[in-house]
This record gives sequence, structure tokens and C-alpha cells, in this order.
Amino acid sequence: MDVGDRRPGWRTRFAPSPTGALHAGSVRTALFNWLAARATGGSFLLRVEDTDQERYQPGSEMQILESLRWLGLDWDEGPEVGGPHHPYVQSLRTELYRSEAKRLVEVGAAYWCICTPARLEQMRAEQRAAGRPTRYDRRCWGRQEEVAAEIAAGVPAVLRQLMPLGQTGWEDLIRGPIVFENAEIDDSVLLKGDGFPTYHLANVVDDHAMEVSHVIRAEEWIPSTPKHLCLYAALGWEPPRFAHVPVVLGEDGHKLSKRRGARNILEYRELGYLPAALVNAMALLGWSSGTEEEVFTLEELVARFSLDRVNPAPAVFDSRRLDDLDGLHIRRLAPERLAAELEHWLPGATAEQRLELVPLLQERMKRLDDAARLAAPLLDSVPWPEDVEFPPRKVDAATAAFLLDATLEEVDGGGLEDPEAMQQRLKELLQERGVKKLGDAFRVLYMAILGAPAGVPVFKAMRFIGPEAAAARLRTARDRLGEAC
Repeated sequence: MDVGDRRPGWRTRFAPSPTGALHAGSVRTALFNWLAARATGGSFLLRVEDTDQERYQPGSEMQILESLRWLGLDWDEGPEVGGPHHPYVQSLRTELYRSEAKRLVEVGAAYWCICTPARLEQMRAEQRAAGRPTRYDRRCWGRQEEVAAEIAAGVPAVLRQLMPLGQTGWEDLIRGPIVFENAEIDDSVLLKGDGFPTYHLANVVDDHAMEVSHVIRAEEWIPSTPKHLCLYAALGWEPPRFAHVPVVLGEDGHKLSKRRGARNILEYRELGYLPAALVNAMALLGWSSGTEEEVFTLEELVARFSLDRVNPAPAVFDSRRLDDLDGLHIRRLAPERLAAELEHWLPGATAEQRLELVPLLQERMKRLDDAARLAAPLLDSVPWPEDVEFPPRKVDAATAAFLLDATLEEVDGGGLEDPEAMQQRLKELLQERGVKKLGDAFRVLYMAILGAPAGVPVFKAMRFIGPEAAAARLRTARDRLGEAC
């Protein structure tokens, strides 16, 4: 990857807020950072941005770590791993932020503000009524001596960034050149009244301190980037390169978010998805390989990933596409691996049974939880509801009885030793009888053995359950037809 590269290995970071579990949009950002670091032989950092104490949710940090581990997105520095720039939790780094905030005041890039929430709301209401953008009017900037005296007397205060005159621009690695007029940018709060930094200050200080070379983040942060670049300039630091990835939309066309009910990542594990399929689906949200190929492992993604193939247009998270990819990844698994994955979903089956079931299930599964439904008639008895239609439509009772009798004779004669040969003999018998639609006729056997008109290959199913159980099910079906047939 050579897009905007200035050093031999990119240092990227993912910095989630512990305000809830990760959803697909957040994971896509984490994945692109992880892939960029791995593709360049660099480092991927994990940093917990927990300075928003009001929205903090206990336990969400551990959920975030567990989600990334499940997906295979390991981090080189961060919580539980450590590193030269520890701690990697922002609430433990507040002294560093306050020190740099003091320096910003000294160089004239920030000022203290004691305006009350009521005064700020009145100001914004007047601006809206006048049809003007709502932004701070810098009332406190021109009276810093008075403000200092009031702060000394105990009046609560926040620290605001003083945006300089002129323009601020950068070459975005995904979107190209972007320029903002500084006069149109609000003087954002850098330190809150509780002493905690806002995102604007904390992420700039930490990205510099942790030597982050490339910031890959959601496009919603584009309007904030001029503020961050001005902070870098005021502190005399070289900024990282920026890349703003496209927004991820739900199937309803709205931005995917926790507030709109987006599933958290660990829910996909509970639903039976493979992490490889979820990572694959996330990678395709805005990125393409440049070929027709769409099925990739993590290792294959690392070999192909480059930011110059990220499209800035919004990407839609399609659950049907995820299902298709999951089915494809299931079919890629070695039999032993799939048998191990099915332990949770087939708790009543032995390891030997699971391995024997793999050839019957693998081609028919879209998710791991499909195994429970597909294997149920093979591991348990098959109920016959009173209202079941038997024989199935398009098959007359006489033909159904003939097929059941012939199949019973095959099973009793050892036909399950070679299910394919047994199937061929039954086909020939049906053809001699004049049956043209063999698929319809064989639904009789599916109903008898599996309790449904479709499912795993019925002759292999009979072999799995064994001749005794197969014969018993065939006789039960035959009894339903009655002696007249």
C-alpha cells in the first residue's frame, strides 16, 4: 500500500467509546485500520476513549475487546496488551491533556469560557431566529482577565479552541483535497467543566503521543478535522495523514447506529455466523478488490487491501449478502473444523456423529445454527402431526405405497451399504412404473424419513440413522397410507 505512505509501517488506531457494544459500522472502521497496519507491516493500536462519563456504560469495554478478539482483529498495543505509550484508556491520561491545554492557552490557541448553559441556549436561539449558523460568539475571548478572576472565585469554566483566520485543508487519502474556511468553524470546547477533555483535544494529544501515522475514521469527523489540524499546528506537531471512510447505511437507508437498533457484533456470533464471514462482509462495505472475487479470509484481505480501492460513496449493509457469504465460508471449512464449530449447535451429538453429519449439512447451511434444524430428524425421532399432508401433492397414494414398499425391501436387503446404488435401483423401478417426475416421488421418502418434503440427502440420511431406524420410519409412513394401497 503506497497511498499517502510516508514511513515504512503505518501506525493506525481504533479508538472506541465504551458507550455500548460495537455494531457493523464501528467494526468496519476497526477492520480498515487493522488491514492498513497489517498490509504495511505496521502496528494496530487499540485505545479506549472513555472521557464521556455521562454516556459511559459499565461492561461495554469488555464487550468491545471480546468482539475484536472474536473477529480476529488483534492489537499490538492497547488494553490487556500494554505497550510503550500506556495507559491506553483516556480517563487515566487526564493530566497529559490538561498540560497540553495549558500550553494551548499560552500560545493563544485556546481561551476560557464561563458562559452558562442558559446564556448559550439564548445565544443560539437568537442566531437561529436571525437565520445565522449557531456557533459561540466569543464573548469570553475578549475578557480573559475578568474570566480568570471569576474562575478564581469558583465560577465553572470550559476551555475553548480559538480557530485562527484563513483556511484549513488537507489531502484526504480517500476523498482527495478538502478545504474549510476557518471563519465558518465553531470554537469547540476542549476541556469540559468536569476537567475531562472532549474528543477534539484528547484524540489529537493521544494520536501524537502514540505516534499514530494514519487516522482512518468515519466521514462524520470530516468537519472536525480542520479543528484537529489547527491544534496540531498550535502545538508544533506534525499531523498524521487522514482518511475518512464512507458512512454505513442500514437496509432502511438510514445510517447504521446503536440508536437505530443496529445489532451488536456478538449477537451475530449467537445467531450462528462465522467471524470470517462477518469480517468479509465488513470489508466489502466501501472497498473492493478490483476483481470479481468477493470471498476472502483475513489473510487474503491483508494481501489485497489498499485505501485507494475505498469508494467514498455510502455503503449499505445487506443481511442477505452476509448470509450468502457465511454459507460460502462454511463450505470452505475443513470437515474437522466444521464438526468442531457445530459442537455448540448440536449438543446431543458426539464428535464422531458431528463429523459424519458434515457431508450432509455443509452444502445446505447458510449459518451454523442451520445445523440444528437440518440435523434434528437425524438425531431425534420424527413427529407426524395430524394435519400433515401425506402422500405429498403430485404423488398418488398407490405410487407412494409402491415406493415405500420397494425402499423397505432395499433397506432390509442391505441396500444402505451403498446408498447411491440403492437410489439408482429405485429410480429405475419408478421409471418402469411410468413415473416421470422422480423428484416429486422421492418427496415421499423425505416425508417418511425427515418429516419434511426437503432436507439433507434422504438416502444418506437413511444410512446415518441406520437400517433399523430407517425401516421403522418407512413402516410408519406406509401404515398411514392404509392397507388399500
